[in-house]
Amino acid sequence: MLASLTLSVQPASPFLLLSLNRLSRFHFSPSISAAASDLLRVTSRRLASATKTRSITTMATVTEEEECMGNVKAQLAKLFEASLRVTIPNEPDVEPLVAACGGKFGDYQCNNAMGLWSKIKGKGTQFRGPPAVGEAIKNNLPSSEMIESCSVAGPGFVNVVLSKNWMAKSIQKMLIEGIDTWAPMPPVKTAVVDFSSPNVAKEMHVGHLRSTIIGDTLARMLEFSKVEVLRRNHVGDWGTQFGMLIEFLFEKFPNFEDITEAAIGDLQAFYKASKQRFDADPAFKQRAQQAVVRLQGGEDKYRRAWAKICEISRTEFHKVYQRLAVHLEEKGESFYNPYIPGVIDALTKQGLVEESQGARVIFIEGINIPLIVVKSDGGFNYASTDMTALWYRLNEEKAEWIIYVTDVGQQQHFDMVFKAAKRAGWLPQGDSSYPKASHVSFGLVLGEDGKRFRTRNTEVVRLVDLLDEAKSRSKAVLIERGKGEEWTEEEIESTAEAVGYGAVKYADLKNNRLTNYTFNFDQMLNDKGNTAVYLLYAHARICSIIRKSGTDIEELKNKGTVVLGHKDERDLGLHLLQFAEVVEEAFTNLLPNVLCDYLYNLSEIFSKFYSNPECKVIGSDVETSRLLLCEATAVVMRKCFNLLGITPIYKI
Repeated sequence: MLASLTLSVQPASPFLLLSLNRLSRFHFSPSISAAASDLLRVTSRRLASATKTRSITTMATVTEEEECMGNVKAQLAKLFEASLRVTIPNEPDVEPLVAACGGKFGDYQCNNAMGLWSKIKGKGTQFRGPPAVGEAIKNNLPSSEMIESCSVAGPGFVNVVLSKNWMAKSIQKMLIEGIDTWAPMPPVKTAVVDFSSPNVAKEMHVGHLRSTIIGDTLARMLEFSKVEVLRRNHVGDWGTQFGMLIEFLFEKFPNFEDITEAAIGDLQAFYKASKQRFDADPAFKQRAQQAVVRLQGGEDKYRRAWAKICEISRTEFHKVYQRLAVHLEEKGESFYNPYIPGVIDALTKQGLVEESQGARVIFIEGINIPLIVVKSDGGFNYASTDMTALWYRLNEEKAEWIIYVTDVGQQQHFDMVFKAAKRAGWLPQGDSSYPKASHVSFGLVLGEDGKRFRTRNTEVVRLVDLLDEAKSRSKAVLIERGKGEEWTEEEIESTAEAVGYGAVKYADLKNNRLTNYTFNFDQMLNDKGNTAVYLLYAHARICSIIRKSGTDIEELKNKGTVVLGHKDERDLGLHLLQFAEVVEEAFTNLLPNVLCDYLYNLSEIFSKFYSNPECKVIGSDVETSRLLLCEATAVVMRKCFNLLGITPIYKI
């Protein structure tokens, strides 16, 4: 049934497999059959009934052992879950509260005692307060090789000290079997990450930087966690503005199909010139408005002109994505257009769409403005497309988690879209069940004057120029340090790109995405402090240590043994073992800065270990073990870099 709907409404033209600007307003109302509308409604109902069981069935294929592999907190949670069932058999729904504590009492802590006491006191319980509950939880823990000792502190906190032998074995197992064995196992099979979304006929600017970088990192973390990620670029490829662009193209280039990117020149200037003409010339404005009708009516010449503009824009976008090593699939409003009438019709039959001041709207409880899905002139808009895209992603692409990465200014819009979807039964009412939709908002990129980052002539900064400047500065530093004589030109170029582009990415990602941050080349390219340059150099130094040892590290992985005899060795080992739970926390809360914090702390802990004379690596009695710790640190750092979209360097 769904397949027949897709065939009946999906655009025949390959041009319609492009995508669109979230803020555009457009008119396009192809007819759709009543049967298709009914199918949309039935599918929505089916989806609503499935939401309560989707997460359970998804997890059914994952064994408990697989789910916890590499995740220390999850493994401990399983042990405490077993203890809680014995300790309080009449409270079966209590989830274990386990967290890394890093204090003098232990490595991890279970914090259930106080909450449990508030539930069971006065019910004839044998316990006489939270400390007694904590003691019982500790005593009922199953035996496990991962636990060295437990103690109870304060109001029932159960502190756990991990076994050094188990920690060492776990690190060595990762070195042999690979870092992928430490990947989290979220209860999701398919996710959509909607990010970047530049506008056709406009340059990508620094405002697109955050969406592109944050979205790519979230996608990478989910992909590492074995989730199929559909990376969607909702580019601005449709709307009323295309009338003026097409007419201007016809005027400037009568043989428009033969033009190249070089002929048009600066896309931003082309857009501005067409807009000025549109505002100043009534005759041109009328032709532009007629061009919109012809484009949306499917007239061949106008479709070809539209496709040419999209093609040239795509070439510009590719320059940015190539530098950032970001992969996206375009699928935007021009793709979803044919589905809009059916979705609106299905929502109307459900009683969600109402007439208001000539427009058709969905009222959202608690919000004083409605979600307009059909404008008073009969045209569709931003909300029409986003509701339809959400329907498509849930029903056609079978996504269980849809993530939208846009600036904080669109927060209310997406809140309204998600609430409308819940009213329609597409999404469950709670936010803890699947399928679910999340809006990842972010703050502004500021200049050193504290205002929105712009050039001196008040223009927004072109992203290509900004990235090229970062690479140029990185290359200049390498030349200053004499690498021009030591390295090949290819080595200098690749290192300058890795450091320059990595510095731009990390300077963004290390901040909580909800805050604004100041763009400063000198700070982000500093080789000291919490910067990509410092971290890349730290990784290169670890690689140098291993090279200088003259040993075959691959052979050591299989023949050597990790020993965590010194406190600094154990501290390093513990931090390495927390990698999986940090990645899980970062993508669960949609906060890449959590991973950045972990990476920076890892480099600091390694530095403390390596600089301690008692932890000498090369030439010590435990050289093999310490070299393996160096390698484990490098492996985890490389995976962190990979998840952040940063290319590691191996020598400095």
